[in-house]
Amino acid sequence: MIKVVGVRFRKAGKIYYFDPAVFDIKPGQCVIVETVRGIEYGHVVLGNREIEENDVIQPLKKVIRMATSEDDQTEVENKIKEREAYEICNKKIRKHNLDMKLIDCEYTFDNNKLLFYFTADGRIDFRELVKDLAAVFKTRIELRQIGVRDETKMIGSIGICGLALCCHSFLTDFHPVSIKMAKEQNLSLNPTKISGVCGRLMCCLKYEEETYEHLNKNLPNYGDIVKVKETGLMGEVINTNIIRQLVKIVIRRPDGDPEIVQLKIEDLLIQKPNRKKGQPQVTKEEEEELRRLEALEREEKKKEQENQEDHKQKHEQKHEQKLRPKRNKPQNKGKRVNNPQKKPQDDKKKS
Repeated sequence: MIKVVGVRFRKAGKIYYFDPAVFDIKPGQCVIVETVRGIEYGHVVLGNREIEENDVIQPLKKVIRMATSEDDQTEVENKIKEREAYEICNKKIRKHNLDMKLIDCEYTFDNNKLLFYFTADGRIDFRELVKDLAAVFKTRIELRQIGVRDETKMIGSIGICGLALCCHSFLTDFHPVSIKMAKEQNLSLNPTKISGVCGRLMCCLKYEEETYEHLNKNLPNYGDIVKVKETGLMGEVINTNIIRQLVKIVIRRPDGDPEIVQLKIEDLLIQKPNRKKGQPQVTKEEEEELRRLEALEREEKKKEQENQEDHKQKHEQKHEQKLRPKRNKPQNKGKRVNNPQKKPQDDKKKS
């Protein structure tokens, strides 16, 4: 077991673990820590606790100090600087006529680095833009391209439910979402109804997926032929209530009119499954749009995995460089120095 604290640097952002060292840290407090980007000001969301060592990426960096009132004031000043930097960067983008949309910018706590987040349809050559920004701000500049999901998470908005977006409020990670989840919950497959503000499938489709999978295991599908245990009559399924586990069937008697009844799943026996019949109908345009959404989901998930692998490799390389012993470099590097020991040999050769 290892003692850690959980620190968050952005609202609804990921939680990173740090070694609390000698500090007794509680949730709600602020700390100064060292990250890959530099010195950062973070909010503690998980106080001192012990977790398994396998759940932590080594080496675990220590908390430098508890944030003071001066540190709080510095953080406020950095936020003001970020708004000014945002306006300047937008002007530079228009000047260079770059097809990119600036989303946000942030300073590290020590002002050693300034990060700009942007979205674009493809790759952008922003080398000249970086030179201009570095000349203005006199610090290290980093431009980071993000996807539409991350853009929406940073900006925030109101969903179709009338509440603030989940990704902006409490979701720390994006989980893969598929059309199968909407089908499992018997939702409309109209892309406009199951897509979020970002234009991708809504994250909330994932919330109740496991519950619906469990409840759907025992239910018949549309068009299935079932048998009523009590009377022995056969009927065809025309509707199901997943939450209440009720099935509505139509019984066609040979000597009378069809009868519609609603029964519990325990009172029925499935005779002939007909999984294809009764599936929600979608138009050709809607089907193409659904396929496009699924392809975008897979592509963004692949990019996210590649970015995580690159970040992990860079982190391991930096750690290896720190572990390597430093070599003493000669003071007169690049200068030609006469070696007096070689002079006698040169004289012998001349003679």
